[in-house]
Amino acid sequence: MGLCKLGCVPCLLGILFLSSLELLCMADVHYYDLIVRESNFTRLCTTKSMLVVNDSYPGPEIRVHRGDTVFVNVHNHGSYGFTIHWHGVKQPRNPWFDGPEFVTQCPIQPGTNFTYQVILSDEIGTLWWHAHSDWTRGSVHGAFVILPAPHESYPFHPPDADQTIILESWYNDDYLELIRNSTLNGQAVGIPNAYAINGHLGDTYECNDTIFRMEVNYQDTYLLRIINAAMNEEKFFSIANHTLIVVAQDASYVTRFATDYIMISPGQTMDVLVQANQNIGQYYMVMRNFHDSAASSNNNLTTAIFQYKNSVGGPMNNASLVSLPEPDDSKATSSFLSRIRNLRVRQNPPLRVPRAIHRRVYIAISTNSIPCTNDSVCITENRFVAALNNVSFVSPVIDILQAYYKRSINGVFTKDFPLEPPEYYNFTGDLTALNRNVNMGTKIVMLNYGEAVEIVFQATQFGAGGSHPFHLHGFSFYRVGSGSGNFNNVTDPKSYNLVDPPLINTVHVPASGWVALRFFANNPGVWFSHCHFERHSSWGMDTVFIVKNGGTKATSIRPPPASGMPVCSGT
Repeated sequence: MGLCKLGCVPCLLGILFLSSLELLCMADVHYYDLIVRESNFTRLCTTKSMLVVNDSYPGPEIRVHRGDTVFVNVHNHGSYGFTIHWHGVKQPRNPWFDGPEFVTQCPIQPGTNFTYQVILSDEIGTLWWHAHSDWTRGSVHGAFVILPAPHESYPFHPPDADQTIILESWYNDDYLELIRNSTLNGQAVGIPNAYAINGHLGDTYECNDTIFRMEVNYQDTYLLRIINAAMNEEKFFSIANHTLIVVAQDASYVTRFATDYIMISPGQTMDVLVQANQNIGQYYMVMRNFHDSAASSNNNLTTAIFQYKNSVGGPMNNASLVSLPEPDDSKATSSFLSRIRNLRVRQNPPLRVPRAIHRRVYIAISTNSIPCTNDSVCITENRFVAALNNVSFVSPVIDILQAYYKRSINGVFTKDFPLEPPEYYNFTGDLTALNRNVNMGTKIVMLNYGEAVEIVFQATQFGAGGSHPFHLHGFSFYRVGSGSGNFNNVTDPKSYNLVDPPLINTVHVPASGWVALRFFANNPGVWFSHCHFERHSSWGMDTVFIVKNGGTKATSIRPPPASGMPVCSGT
């Protein structure tokens, strides 16, 4: 998690120990061990036991080169099962190691271990890894840094050093208990007690919590690798008196632009250059929530310090004076996102935006409610659910990939996810009189190999409304369009950006608006798609895309690992 001098890349051969993480580098193959167990942490004058990796929060950083293969042996020394997902890694033809629980694998049970094979392809820059079971990712997560290959360079002047910045949520209560109680009583998990930057709560909360300090040299340039690992909050981030230069998003280079702030959604990563060119001193790094729904929010400022060497005293200005948009400033969000454009350089994948579309999927996003069942202890007569096209995803007890690949396991999923809303209405209008009930099921979308796919996500005003960060496993996609109101399939595509759309893996769906994505279905496998607000994903705001095999071995799913997969309970 410390500042890394570029050029001092961890070993080509031999063994490196980093934050208790053993890394064996042999050419382009790396080996890591992740030990997952409970450790005690004290924040806000409260000590809690928390499931973490290698006794650290956030977890250790994986640092490799583009195109490498990484084997990660995950040891579960905790008391319940979980999985690990390599967020933004496409895993070509390799869904067995993608990680979402009961989608591509069953949990790694306590007292067992499982080795993931992480195959990198064209990703470059910053990604991350996190648990993909219940809310466990709140404490089990870390950075996945992909440096240029030995023969490559940056498409900008190399920075003097880089620094990972992870934005996090902090709850005094246990993450697993939070979601279990929420599921039982049918209500939402409460807002976090605080937020953290690299595990530190900063100096705006009580109890004199620690603050993260990034030490810098005057006139040096730094590459910040910013990750939003928060559970349910999009974030504004800024550094007092310093200009940020955005150079990459979701492990793909973008056309550089200068800004006073960034807006980053949960699941997203952003690479930002900053030059230490101000008077020697200490300057606040500040984040706060961007929040545009009717749900409750904690809008506290959370701080870290950008500290010049040989500076003395405290930060040069109060955190509340740092220039950040207001928490509900949707214009600041849309203005920032509109500036992100694909950069046509050899270090990026060739620009291949689908033009002729074979498969269109129009998805209306909603939060809903259904009557409580007899096995619930609900606070009210209804419980919260969430849905896509009126279908609330039900997690199976046998993973979907196993059922699909073996063909002999029936009843796990159905292939009838609706490709458009079952009913058209004014999605962004007053919906109080409409029926909010949904259908429950494990419904998936089947795609033929090589199809050009367009997905339009339509936000609705059901429930608290607001924006949503949507993530698609197994792919990066082009964000070709976005707008307010209801999507019009005749007029809105005329405004699409098919020239230089950003290539990303997690997208901001604006409140009372829509976003359009395009990609080629050229990665056979079973791939999860879900809202990266954990409360929404837990309520069923998810679906699965299955890309069928092509006509050759090279266009088909790889065989499952010979050593086997984690076994589902009761099977």
